Amino acid sequence: MTSHPFNIETIGIVGTGAMGRGIAQIAAQAGLAVRLYDTNAQAVAAASAYLADTFAKLAAKGKISDADAQTALEHVTGVNTIDGLAGCDLVVEAIVENLDAKRILFRELETVVSGKCLLASNTSSLSITAIAAACTDPTRVVGYHFFNPVPLMKVVEVIDGLRSDPAGGDALMALARRMGHTPVRARDMPGFIVNHAGRGMNTEGLRVAGEGVASFADIDRIMREQAGFRLGPFELLDLTALDVSHPVMESIYHQFYEEPRFTPSPITGVRLAGGLVGRKSGEGFYRYVDGKQQVPDEPAAPTTLPARVWVSRRNAEARVAVLALAARTGVAIDEGDAPSADSLIVVAPLGLDATTAALEEQLDASRVVAIDTLFPLAGAKRRTLMTTPATTRAARDAGHALFAADGVPVTVIRDSTGFVAQRIVATIVNIGCDIAQKQIASPRDIDLAVTLGLGYPHGPLALGDALGARTILTILRNIHAVLGDPRYRPSPWLARRAQLGLSLTQPDAADAGLSNASNEAPQ
Repeated sequence: MTSHPFNIETIGIVGTGAMGRGIAQIAAQAGLAVRLYDTNAQAVAAASAYLADTFAKLAAKGKISDADAQTALEHVTGVNTIDGLAGCDLVVEAIVENLDAKRILFRELETVVSGKCLLASNTSSLSITAIAAACTDPTRVVGYHFFNPVPLMKVVEVIDGLRSDPAGGDALMALARRMGHTPVRARDMPGFIVNHAGRGMNTEGLRVAGEGVASFADIDRIMREQAGFRLGPFELLDLTALDVSHPVMESIYHQFYEEPRFTPSPITGVRLAGGLVGRKSGEGFYRYVDGKQQVPDEPAAPTTLPARVWVSRRNAEARVAVLALAARTGVAIDEGDAPSADSLIVVAPLGLDATTAALEEQLDASRVVAIDTLFPLAGAKRRTLMTTPATTRAARDAGHALFAADGVPVTVIRDSTGFVAQRIVATIVNIGCDIAQKQIASPRDIDLAVTLGLGYPHGPLALGDALGARTILTILRNIHAVLGDPRYRPSPWLARRAQLGLSLTQPDAADAGLSNASNEAPQ
């Protein structure tokens, strides 16, 4: 492959919607000459006016100087024909997410720009290789996927197609840094990094809800307050809107040939058909009044504590945490090898449901409650309690009172393999590991892309390390064993590193010195 010398000072942008405007803004502020083009001349004028207003507002707020605002605006030129893009060093396509439309555009661009012009697509889900196949010179076609709103979302995916010149990707990596963004490098695979990794939170949250384990609001509360995510899956889906997120779910699922890890849910299909797409429609998984999310109140916690508590010895670390919490309430501890007839029975399974945990230890399921200890009980903002189908209301309420006695809210859910947080977090980690296993991106770029693109507290690999790779592996294996669903089969990346005691962020030792996806296009 012969490399082109890509020197980028003038950038053309085709498509003047939210993405095109955002890319134009950061490019102009970085000192690049920007040419805006759209088949609709009025859209070009509207985008130019929007950018003038944006730069003026930034100056009024003191975020840039008046002189910088004027200079940035002078860098933007609207053009009314595609011929106006001649002389550009880079053209970024930000049009409708349709493969045929993009191919037609790229073929036309090739007749306008010079042979040294780099062509980039802002596609979020279509194959760069497939787009480039329409071109006479596919080597200069690269993916350049920004996130909305572009000025605030400081990450951009640089995607190498099968025929992309690595120098093109290198040039876009450098350009991203010049524009104040963090670039991550990916191989051309469905969903690239961020939309691929995002399947864990959303699809598993939908799976939990679809099993009737907990309400949308309760699942969000658990993921936000117990697991520490900024948004739960349904808050996130309402924010992105189902008319955007549901087609992406289906697209990635089908592009991976019905991979069980990415199976969409009929929940979103039905809600999309009914127009309940999220915040922008005023109703999604939540209702919105004057833009404010309406969240159902939680019932008050019971206050009657159990007479005494027996805690399973299966998970030694969890037992210590539960006993420490119980001791602060003054509840008597049943130290017997088996629970007494009047004791509340507490188990703390990893990946198992409460029913399986009770049966394995030959416990009275009517008195069993299960507590999720994946995240620390002490200092928690929320705890999750799970019952078997046979658990009595008295036992459920006693368990609720016990774990809420210090004022921490407790969410009580129906029986579920892996509670809520365990199965969603384990799925997030597992998919991140599989992205690394398939060499779609480097471990570093996977975690960078997810933290910046999705706002997670940690990238999936770092999250697995923080909670313990062996713990995540145990959760997945137990869920898989109980349900028999290949969705939960552990990634080889996770299984091997967990068993060897290695960090999930650690590349294979044998790869040392080889090219990294962050620096060179994977082959």
